[in-house]
Amino acid sequence: MSPARREQAQREQARREAGAGAGAAVSGSREDPHAQARAARELPLLVHSMSVFRELFAEIFRRREIAAVVEVGVEFGQVSSVYADLGATVHCVEPSPADDLRAFLAADPRLNLVEGLSPAVLDELPAADLYVLDGDHNYAVVRAELAWIMKNAPDAVVVLHDVLWPCGRRDFYYRPSPLPPGDVHPSTDDGPTVWHDEVTPAGFVGHDAFSAARHAGGERNGVLTAVEDALAEADGWRFEIVPAVFGFGVLIREAAPAAGEIFDALRPLTSSHLLATLENNRIALYTRILQLQYEAEARTADATEMAETIGSQQREIEGLRAELARAKAEIVKGRHQLQGLRDETARPVVPPVKDEELGAAVSHLGRALSARIRKSSGPAR
Repeated sequence: MSPARREQAQREQARREAGAGAGAAVSGSREDPHAQARAARELPLLVHSMSVFRELFAEIFRRREIAAVVEVGVEFGQVSSVYADLGATVHCVEPSPADDLRAFLAADPRLNLVEGLSPAVLDELPAADLYVLDGDHNYAVVRAELAWIMKNAPDAVVVLHDVLWPCGRRDFYYRPSPLPPGDVHPSTDDGPTVWHDEVTPAGFVGHDAFSAARHAGGERNGVLTAVEDALAEADGWRFEIVPAVFGFGVLIREAAPAAGEIFDALRPLTSSHLLATLENNRIALYTRILQLQYEAEARTADATEMAETIGSQQREIEGLRAELARAKAEIVKGRHQLQGLRDETARPVVPPVKDEELGAAVSHLGRALSARIRKSSGPAR
């Protein structure tokens, strides 16, 4: 056994030993009855990462020598570490890596950042043992990726994510899309939901990161359709789906090393009606949550608009009340002025006396008074 394989086997054994208590983590225990609840709330509301398929990748690595992996669509780098931990050197294809992703990949010498668009960038890389396709989820890109791999790495294992709803039969386009107009279906910012066939703003929307084809189905539409067309044009390939977390597809040429062993190991999952039912229930519940969130946001927006309208109307009412108070004050003032005028007009009017007339009257009164005094004081008899 090579040192790399020995190290890989040791890591796998340690992982199995660490997972011996997995049952308790799932079901809890009498001493710790809340273990399952803790595990549940630690998950995102929508489980979507390829990292949840670690056990499936471990099955592939256990049955097949995987020295090099090409990962198209890197997400945050945590999935890249899964392949590295299993013993591979990983080429991480990402056209526009963020700074935190650059730092994460740079810190691990097993992970190699490759900036570029798939499938064109595949020509720049050595042929790999495992290709993981989780990039642009549309027919044109996936079909071209598969054509390149089938021609240049026919013995590779190919894993594709999102081969079921919502991307299986409907193209999604990251923005800005590098595809020529002829490879793009009419698209929309609305998204699909499992509750009806049309897209809706309350569905699985991209929030400006991606758009979706307006209509599902038909030719050259969706990831699964691309896989089917690739199989129709190439003999001797086999494809199986694990119906969980949007669909985990495995594509291998039947004559490739360990192809049969890998499919046998995955059969309990690829043939599980229970797993398919749980996935259908999961996407039904999630899209119902999306609808409720959309309706709640709409009600919040309506309530906010109503509150703004009420506030504006209240300010207008306060202004009218102030204007009414000023009018009332003017009316009271006018009433006082009117009453004063009425009081003024009710008094008797005495004509003014001229000074000369007043002097003559006083003089006449003085003479009359003197005559009367003389008369009353005449000589005694």
